Amino acid sequence: MKRTFRVAGLVLVAIAARSVVVGIGAAVLPVAAVAEEPAKGSSYLPVAIGEDFTAIMARMKAAKPDIEKRQTTLLQERYDLSDRPAKGITMSKGKAIQEGVRVKLPAGVTWDALAAMQADEIRDKNIFPAGFLPLPHPNHPEGGMVFPKFHIDEIKRQEGRDLTRFDLDFDLPDPFLPEFPAPIYLTTRPDLGDVSQGKLLTIDNYYEILNGILNPKQIEGVRLLLTPFPQQQFNQTEDRRSERPSRGVACFDCHANGHTNGAEHLVGDIRPQEFRHRIETPSLRGVNIQRLFGSQRALKTVEDFTEFEQRAAYFDGDPVIAQKKGVNILERGSQVHFMAEFQELLDFPPAPKLGIDGKLDPAKATQSELRGQAVFFGKARCAECHPAPYYTDNTMHNLQVERFYKPRLVNAMMAGADGPIKTFPLRGIKDSPPYLHDGRLLTLEDTVQFFDLVLGVKLSADEKADLVAFMRQL
Repeated sequence: MKRTFRVAGLVLVAIAARSVVVGIGAAVLPVAAVAEEPAKGSSYLPVAIGEDFTAIMARMKAAKPDIEKRQTTLLQERYDLSDRPAKGITMSKGKAIQEGVRVKLPAGVTWDALAAMQADEIRDKNIFPAGFLPLPHPNHPEGGMVFPKFHIDEIKRQEGRDLTRFDLDFDLPDPFLPEFPAPIYLTTRPDLGDVSQGKLLTIDNYYEILNGILNPKQIEGVRLLLTPFPQQQFNQTEDRRSERPSRGVACFDCHANGHTNGAEHLVGDIRPQEFRHRIETPSLRGVNIQRLFGSQRALKTVEDFTEFEQRAAYFDGDPVIAQKKGVNILERGSQVHFMAEFQELLDFPPAPKLGIDGKLDPAKATQSELRGQAVFFGKARCAECHPAPYYTDNTMHNLQVERFYKPRLVNAMMAGADGPIKTFPLRGIKDSPPYLHDGRLLTLEDTVQFFDLVLGVKLSADEKADLVAFMRQL
């Protein structure tokens, strides 16, 4: 087998991976035999696309049914996806909350049996629940932003802008996603409650909704957060995933109404592709009390995060491809500041049962909620990372979940170590499903079951139920 490489005007010909000759013009000079090294993947995306766009789109549309079938099969194998809302408890504006442990157990295994085992025993028997493994992107080799259909439909209705990908649709069912449109609460105007008027904030209506509530700087910040700018999958080039050339994506296309709509992506700071983590859009509520930002939490202010998102995260961390697709460079002294100032105003939803210390008022809470609070601050060890009043320690922790399973490829994603994960605030947690950084946990019951096993705290069924009851009040 012959392989030819062109390097700085020289032609290198490797024959049978055993000998190499160097050709310079007409002369051929033998050199010492060398072993051929395996090809190394590049950290960079191709800039010059040789394939015609219509051919790219036709190829990816043809592949879409099989890709989505594979992801749907994975989700159905991992989870009970039936619509089973909890009775008497909803999100802040009334959307039903899904209840119950949805992660499926391996055949013949019980939660109590798992809790009695050591991590290496669970790993060696290969009985770690699949729903606790890292969750792949619906098309992991391709990646990119994918939006729920309800958001796509509303943006198309208001703006005529289409966030549909021709190669891929969103994978998680709507009942397991945040309510839409989410209410907007402001730290500066708690007297107003939800200021969204029940609408999705867009470039078409933001001025009408927020004029008279925000100052001019903050209104300009909102405008920028709602302005579509070129992004990896939505741009004007042939290397896009929208059928028509696109104006791009706005910050609030993922952080809808300053909260989240559950849109998914891959982190931009890991290579190669199979090691990149799926990430579910976190809420922007309460960023004023947070001190770590970005998927690896390398950014220390919301201003850093705001500027970084459009320069790098929008383009999978590749500044070369960003330049081609039309990266938007924000001006730090005004635009970034205005955008960050509004984000800092986004408040958690009201929690009427909490006192000024962030804990339950005994006169308002049920006995189950009070017992759950005791478990949270005691046996379950939750408060070690999630202390009151905002229920975050503003740092990162490595849960070392890989103790429980052997690394494996799952739909082209390497399910290995997650590494350190940011401690997200738990205030308003019932409004923000699914849970964990990649959305692998669909309900609060799943989350309690996951941490019970990973931390080895061995909670009883009643303690787990009380813990969920408490977290629903945060």
